[in-house]
Amino acid sequence: MNNYKRFLFQIILWGIIWFFLSFGQNNNEKFLIENSILFAFQIGLIGLLIFFIAKHFLFKKKYLFFFLISLSIICVSALSSSTISSNLSSRILPPRNNPRMVDPPFKRPPRRIKPPSILMVHFSNLMIAYLIATFIETFLFAQKKEEEMIRSKNENLQTELKLLKSQINPHFLFNSLNNIYALSVIDSDKTQQSISYLSEMLRYVLYECDRPYVSIQKEITYIKNYIKLFSLKNSKPYEITTKFNVDDNTVPIAPMLFIPFIENAFKHSNIEKPLSFIEIDITSNTSNINFEIINSIPKEKIMKDKIGGIGLENVKKRLDILYHEKHKLLITNDNNIFKVKLNIKLDDNA
Repeated sequence: MNNYKRFLFQIILWGIIWFFLSFGQNNNEKFLIENSILFAFQIGLIGLLIFFIAKHFLFKKKYLFFFLISLSIICVSALSSSTISSNLSSRILPPRNNPRMVDPPFKRPPRRIKPPSILMVHFSNLMIAYLIATFIETFLFAQKKEEEMIRSKNENLQTELKLLKSQINPHFLFNSLNNIYALSVIDSDKTQQSISYLSEMLRYVLYECDRPYVSIQKEITYIKNYIKLFSLKNSKPYEITTKFNVDDNTVPIAPMLFIPFIENAFKHSNIEKPLSFIEIDITSNTSNINFEIINSIPKEKIMKDKIGGIGLENVKKRLDILYHEKHKLLITNDNNIFKVKLNIKLDDNA
């Protein structure tokens, strides 16, 4: 709501208030004439507040200047409106000459309560109108700032997610090309098949991962292609066990969420060596997704490249952004076994 709409809203609001107040008066015409000036000064004060005072003092937290300027203009406005109203009322509606009422003998005249002066009445009305307008302006300003903060936070989160994805995707492409290179040396006949797997993986990364969520089936297909591509490097099967139990293939999930854990397991388990193993288990329903991966850790230390540490850090950040307070991640390393357990609670409208 811009300044002009807020100003028009408050004019209509006070116009309605004064209109209904006039019905409770014995002399409706006199009431409207005397208070029309007060209403005009109310409009002027509210406009001055909306278009100038609040913008330059209240919203910039210059509270002392705001208080002094507001009090000064209210006092000046009350004095001016009461003077003009009194003069206008005395000219247009002169006091009527009522016949003199003679009090009966021995009867004590009732004590009359002196009404407040017109100056105090105008000051009180202007003060109330100004305070209400200040409250409305403060409330709308706070609401606008909150919306801007939320919008800015969402933009920052989207920017960070894109940055995290841009760090993850080249990493997988780099590893996949290394696998194909190694395969071409071992068995050139399987190179064509590996390129087919890589083509499907790249199609997923380029066309699906730009979306905030994909179906869990597409994520699982990517994982299967990754395992197939890796397994083609060796003629002997690796000790890789997979279990995918999905009730609904359309369950949405953030893309490339599990791959960093899987890639980490392949790298650090030294799966090419005997007695090494990897177990992958993904189960899901309409409300939860459970991911678990277990891999062996060789006794001999493995040389780690600098690129390898990117994935796990990124996936932790992504989980915190996308599934804040809706996920549980447990990573353990006991008895030469590395285990990752991830539970994600899904929204009903996800």
